[in-house]
Amino acid sequence: MSTSPHPLRTKRRRSALRTAAFMSPWLIGFSVFFAYPLVSTVYFSFTKYDGFRPPVFNGLDNWTYLFTQYPLFWPAMGNTVWLVILMTGCRVLFGLGIGLLITRIKTGAGLFRTLFYVPYLAPPVAATLAFVFLLNPGTGPANTLLDAVGLPTPGWFTDPDWSKPALTLLALWGVGDLMVIFMAALLDVPKEQYEAAELDGAGPWQRFRHITLPNISPIILFAVVTGVIQAMQYYTQPLVAGKVAAGVIGGSGQQFEPGYPDKSTLTLPQLVYNAGFQRFDYGTACAVALVLFALSMAFTALLMRRRGGLMGTGDHA
Repeated sequence: MSTSPHPLRTKRRRSALRTAAFMSPWLIGFSVFFAYPLVSTVYFSFTKYDGFRPPVFNGLDNWTYLFTQYPLFWPAMGNTVWLVILMTGCRVLFGLGIGLLITRIKTGAGLFRTLFYVPYLAPPVAATLAFVFLLNPGTGPANTLLDAVGLPTPGWFTDPDWSKPALTLLALWGVGDLMVIFMAALLDVPKEQYEAAELDGAGPWQRFRHITLPNISPIILFAVVTGVIQAMQYYTQPLVAGKVAAGVIGGSGQQFEPGYPDKSTLTLPQLVYNAGFQRFDYGTACAVALVLFALSMAFTALLMRRRGGLMGTGDHA
C-alpha cells in the first residue's frame, strides 16, 4: 500500500515531460521571438543607447522626451489612429460589399473575382509607385479625368489634407484578401434561412441584418482585428509614397525625414525606424515600439470586449 503513490507520481512526471517535449518548439519560438525581444525592448526604453556604446540607465528620460519634446511623436500617433479607424473600417465595408456583389452575380462572377483579387498580389512598393503616378496632381490620369468632368482636382500625396485618403484608396484597391474571405463566409450561410425569411415577408435589408450578419459576424470580427494589426504595422506604403511625392527616389545615401507632406503620412512604425536607425537613439525607438504594442493590445482588447455588439449576436453578459 505504501508504494502505490510512487508509480502514480512517476506516471504524472512522464506525462508532464512528454507534454513539455511536444510543446518545446512553441516554447522555444515564443521565448526567442517574443518574450526575449519584448523584455529587451522594455529594458532599452529606460536606457541611453546608440548601438555602439554600452547602454546606460537613464530612468524615464526617454519617455519624457517622447511625450513632451519629440516633435514627430504626436503627428505619428494621430496618423496611426486615423488609419486604424478609417482605413480599417473602409476596407472591411468595401470588402464585404464586393463579396456580396460577386456572390449575387449570375454571369461573369469568376472574371470579377479575378479582377478584384489580382491587385492584392501586387508588391506593396510597386503598387504604391503606381498609385503615386496615377494620382500625380499635375500629370496623373486621375486628376485629368476629374478635371474633364468639372470636379475638383486634389493634390493627393502632395497635399497634407489628402495624403491619408489617398493611402486609404490604395488600401481599398488591394482589398482582394478580404473579398475572398467574405465570399467564403457568405456562401456558407444556409439558404434555408433566406427562404424562410422570404416566406415571412422579410425584405433585403431585413434578411441581411437578421440572417447574413449573424452568420458572418465571426468573420467580420476576424477582419477587423487583423485589419487593426495591419494598420498598426503600416510602414512601406506611406514611406514610399512620401519619398516619391517629395522627389526623393535616389540611393541609400540620401537622408529623408519621413512624413511628407507636412508629417501627414508619418506613422509609428516609421518613427521607430527614424529614431533607431536614423538618429541612433535606440532608447526612444524602444519606447515608441512599446507605445505601438500597447495601442495594438488596447484596440484588440476593445474589439474583443465589444464583440457581442460587433457580431450582432445580441448576447449581453
